[in-house]
Amino acid sequence: MKDLSIVALLDVIGELFSDEISIAVSDKEKYIYYRSSKRVDLKIAPGDHVVEGTLAYKAMSSKQKVSEFIDREVFGVPYHGMAVPFYHEGELDGCVLAIYPAFTEGKSVITIKTQDGWKPIPFAEVIYLEARDRKTYIVTKTFSGTHTSSLQDFEYRLPRDSFIRCHRAFIVNVHHIKEIYPDTHSTFVLAMLNDEKVSVSQSYSSYFRKLLGF
Repeated sequence: MKDLSIVALLDVIGELFSDEISIAVSDKEKYIYYRSSKRVDLKIAPGDHVVEGTLAYKAMSSKQKVSEFIDREVFGVPYHGMAVPFYHEGELDGCVLAIYPAFTEGKSVITIKTQDGWKPIPFAEVIYLEARDRKTYIVTKTFSGTHTSSLQDFEYRLPRDSFIRCHRAFIVNVHHIKEIYPDTHSTFVLAMLNDEKVSVSQSYSSYFRKLLGF
């Protein structure tokens, strides 16, 4: 068998994990590998330095496994993660990091801007969210409005058992999907309960199918 490169090996190992988990590997100073997930992407690039406050930094500083929540000030998004330092000939050589999305913190509504003020909408009533014209539109059966948070922010805050990112411009509530139709180039069209159509893009189609189990 031909020798397998470290990057190829890490890519294969990454396939064993959920599509919701990102994986990073660093040496003692910088990241040497990063594989992002659909659910959480810290925008790490090989060559980026390991900065103070990150899990990789904490694991290597303490020389032990670290597992905790990191707020959005470090990478711009909140995340949960686990970092484990590794050694070569008894000397610290780097760190392996698994990155999980942060879950909703007990909230059960999205507060939407209206013409006269704001309106709290229970998660269960939200059909989908759409990024359009530099705004995020929240669509329900009887009402729609805008919110200042981005789709990426909502992706981390909304309960993942109900809301799935299916397109760079859409997050849908799976409980409001009436039917799923195949479309061209391995994509899908979702017929929602409010009779609107939402696209599942090719880059999200495999992730979408895996989460819905079809």
